[in-house]
Amino acid sequence: MRNLIVAGVIALSALGVSSCTQTEKGATIGAASGAIIGGAATNRVGGAAVGAVAGGAIGALIGNASEPGRCIYRDRYGRRYEAPCR
Repeated sequence: MRNLIVAGVIALSALGVSSCTQTEKGATIGAASGAIIGGAATNRVGGAAVGAVAGGAIGALIGNASEPGRCIYRDRYGRRYEAPCR
């Protein structure tokens, strides 16, 4: 089970590095933290899964609250730009 949790944390960390917005980063960090805490508290895969879902949701809310009302978009050429959120 530990191998599964470690693999999940590594995968989520890689996604967190490639995230664009604070909401995505918050959700990724929250999901990884929740999986670790849930797995450690219950010593079961189900606890890690519930922790990941709860942590991801809470992390997304915190990340969204920290955004200043601007979003990062990509144009058709793949260039990133910042504009007011729709």
